[in-house]
Amino acid sequence: MSMNAPTTHEPQALALAEIIEFKWLLAGEGVRVHVERLQNDTGYARACLARADASSRETVRRLAQRLRQRLGLEPG
Repeated sequence: MSMNAPTTHEPQALALAEIIEFKWLLAGEGVRVHVERLQNDTGYARACLARADASSRETVRRLAQRLRQRLGLEPG
């Protein structure tokens, strides 16, 4: 297999990388994010994303929107 060949784990790895980035961006705003809980607890994820939506930093708000899509938490 080529080193550049896509794998089935790639989307999950990309989502995890974004979640880690999200965690550190929110840490810079004094908000702690539990990565595993964000991935498995819909209510917690929605609360974290709502907190990010209220950020004064556009980077945080944009990342929250991408994560909302990846986690399937788009408004219904």
